[in-house]
Amino acid sequence: MMINDTVTVDRDIADLLDREARRINRPEFIGNDPVQFPRRFSRLQDIEIVAFLSAIIAWGKRTMICRDAEKMLALMDHEPYKYVMDEGYEDLDPKINIHRTFFGEHFSYFLRGMREIYSRFGSLDAFGSALKVGESEAPAWKLVGEMQKIMCDVNDGTTCSQCLPVNLDATALKRVNMALRWLVRDDGIVDMGVWNSVPKEKLYIPLDVHVGNTARNLGLLERRSNDRKSVESLTGVLRSLRPDDPVFYDYALFGIGVGE
Repeated sequence: MMINDTVTVDRDIADLLDREARRINRPEFIGNDPVQFPRRFSRLQDIEIVAFLSAIIAWGKRTMICRDAEKMLALMDHEPYKYVMDEGYEDLDPKINIHRTFFGEHFSYFLRGMREIYSRFGSLDAFGSALKVGESEAPAWKLVGEMQKIMCDVNDGTTCSQCLPVNLDATALKRVNMALRWLVRDDGIVDMGVWNSVPKEKLYIPLDVHVGNTARNLGLLERRSNDRKSVESLTGVLRSLRPDDPVFYDYALFGIGVGE
């Protein structure tokens, strides 16, 4: 199969991707992954808050990420939406360490913006729908750009790269793309499928070092940088294999070589 006149996906590679994605995309995956945290909730707003917070800190060892996601839930008394709307974050020590370089001041910055979105739109999904995020060719980048405007407005005109990347022309937006996979994909196995504002065929691959290296080793990606152009290129290849659900293959690129 020829993609963009440069990348050919061998049938054996396509079969490997399908096989590995199905091996990893099982309920057993949930317990060791940050997706477990938003899955604990049923109210949409709780799910959205916890999905984004868990994704924001999703860098480093998964055991550490999960430990610190538990810490965030405890800070919110396991009632994230209530905590946000009651402005509980305003009483938080700004210097408390939550995860690596993510501190209380960053946590409060993000939730202050989320409270404004909820006050005006009801949910982050409704916010995305109102701004027609799903009609964009790159919904994740459009969503983040719109979220940044509100977050900046309610945080004295400041930006916070610890919460959301600011270099949207270049960033791979890995963590937001992962959160959107959780919220949008609807196969009922690992991902939750609770959003309507973004169609799953417009999702982009959450690209990190491991996924990028795996894709290059399989001949799916030629670019060396793990940036937005690489995300677009790799997702284009995966979309050719499964046009309606390209990010299904995130499981394969994550899981190849992990367990048997």
